[in-house]
Amino acid sequence: MSRRAQSDGESTSESSSPEAEALIPLYNQPSVSSNGQRKNVIIHLDVSSEQESSSSSPPSVAPVAKPMTATTAKTQALQLLFGAGGIYASFLYYGSLQEDVFRYISAADGTKFTHAWFLQALESLANVILGVLALVILGFTGESRKWWGGTPNLPKKPFLSSGFSQVCSKGFTSLALANGLSFPVATLAKSGKMAPVMIGSLILGGAKYNLREYMQVLTIIGGTAILSMGKKKSSEADDSTPLGIFFIIMALAMDGVTGGVQKRLLADLKRVNLTPQPYDLMTYTNAFMMLFALLISTVTGEFFEGLSYCARNPEVFQLIWKFSLCSAIGQSFIFYTVARFDPLVCSTVTTTRKIFSVVLSILFKGHSVSMQGWMGLGLAIGGILSEVMHKVQSSDKMVKSKTSM
Repeated sequence: MSRRAQSDGESTSESSSPEAEALIPLYNQPSVSSNGQRKNVIIHLDVSSEQESSSSSPPSVAPVAKPMTATTAKTQALQLLFGAGGIYASFLYYGSLQEDVFRYISAADGTKFTHAWFLQALESLANVILGVLALVILGFTGESRKWWGGTPNLPKKPFLSSGFSQVCSKGFTSLALANGLSFPVATLAKSGKMAPVMIGSLILGGAKYNLREYMQVLTIIGGTAILSMGKKKSSEADDSTPLGIFFIIMALAMDGVTGGVQKRLLADLKRVNLTPQPYDLMTYTNAFMMLFALLISTVTGEFFEGLSYCARNPEVFQLIWKFSLCSAIGQSFIFYTVARFDPLVCSTVTTTRKIFSVVLSILFKGHSVSMQGWMGLGLAIGGILSEVMHKVQSSDKMVKSKTSM
């Protein structure tokens, strides 16, 4: 996970992905420059636990160690329990609901729910509503006592491309599930999203990676492939349909595009010297995601077909609105956690959450996995955990080097 200190209001967009596959500002801290002028310093973190290259620049601002009292330790423990517990509860249920939506079969006509873009429109709408409510509350409770707590004069155009790339990533993931790819395989495959980032950086940016990073990506991809091939035959569907695999590859490709789009978003916001708040990012990114999802679903006919399907099958609509609500609530818990703890904490929580989602899905959703499949699952989880362990070690070394200076 990369953490960077940036000045002059440099920020970026929060990903639509419930678990924030983007850079987000931790806090806005005033500092004094050498000429006596006050500047805003924003510490960013990359909540995506899969996108970090060896070329990541080290943080130029280090956290200041404070004496830990018993009261402070207890408070932080309760805050961590609240934040991490909220992330786990929201996104474990989110994953379960997502799988249930795409495995739903209508009792009336035996059809399945396949309206992925319609689903993305509703999920983005839920995030927009919660983001707007949060900004209104921040406005009324802030020092200015205004009705709107968003950043004044914030340009909206930079969020357009970010919203498009992120909704495409989520839409393609949903299409993979709708076309027969199992939830465990899709979730593990998305954990290997560093692969397209690495390929793009090697071809276009001349980046270099060490052996550990290559092995980490290979173990995740290889383990996912073994799990996919090691699933026992089921009467429900083929878990490795070519179309499902195609869409998950497209989702990974869009994850790679998103990284470059976010860098451009940072540059655009820096040029106008504005620092958006986390809920600005959540609101405007999801607003564009919703518009693109509405446009795509309307052109393809999915929107009205989705409405009609939900009208005929109110049970699936209940799953969808719960799914969308979990997405928005989980996003808020991520903001809460990253604002109070080291970025490594949030990365560890979100990464291990994916592992639990996969295991719980296999155990309780009727997936039949062979011994080969369990070996593949273990290999993929090992690759994911190795990344977490590497970041913990890197963080410890960084803290030691800062304290010794």
